[in-house]
Amino acid sequence: MGKKNKIIIRNLTKAFYKKQASVTALDDINLTIEDGEFVCLVGPSGCGKTTLLRILAGLEHPSIGEFIIATDGEDRPLQSMVFQERGIIPWLTVEENVAFGLKMRHMPKEIIKERTAYYLKKTGLDKFSALYPKELSGGMKQRVSIARAFANDPEILLMDEPFAALDEQNKFILQEELLSIWSETGKTVLFITHSIDEALLLSDRILLMSSQPGRIIREIKVEMPRPRKMEDIRENPLMAAQFVEVWKHLQEEVQRSRREDQ
Repeated sequence: MGKKNKIIIRNLTKAFYKKQASVTALDDINLTIEDGEFVCLVGPSGCGKTTLLRILAGLEHPSIGEFIIATDGEDRPLQSMVFQERGIIPWLTVEENVAFGLKMRHMPKEIIKERTAYYLKKTGLDKFSALYPKELSGGMKQRVSIARAFANDPEILLMDEPFAALDEQNKFILQEELLSIWSETGKTVLFITHSIDEALLLSDRILLMSSQPGRIIREIKVEMPRPRKMEDIRENPLMAAQFVEVWKHLQEEVQRSRREDQ
């Protein structure tokens, strides 16, 4: 028996209206993501990737079409979102930030304490739980965001380039930590990245988007078995071929966008 569908998007179009003009950000998106699947969205800047995540997060409304996030009938939030700009609360400690979503849901104190402690330990934050965000590095702040998102136990996890601002070493460490927690929790993840290496390391499938208006125009299945390491991906001929495939797609879309702007 196959996995059930967790996210279903049907004929989704999003247009933004300004004065007398309209801009179509997303055009007729149709997409199904299975329960527990890790899917990366890759496309040129301005192709509507973040808009799609914001719609799934309930922060924007589609102009046309619909989406469904399947629930298990338990009292858990539909989604948690991790942003690039580290959206943690500056006046709360690390521990209070991680516990924030659970407290907002009025979960029992024992569950809040247990789940917060678990994800603090999983992300290596347990020794820093009493610190405030201003005392943390960029990588540590993103750890807090990830721990908070998983601790809140959402149906799906939406991640918008969460590691883009980090140096390579921190990025590799957090990618491995994210995969470790994901494999344990079985969460459904939709992840935006501009890094082809990152998409090949993390995802089951890579969805390639066109330049504006954003459409999903190709899908690449990442066949390399897990667990994966970045050095394995760079040495593997199949992964190298898929890297080139994604690279060429991005180049073509950027060039097409420039031609249309002329």
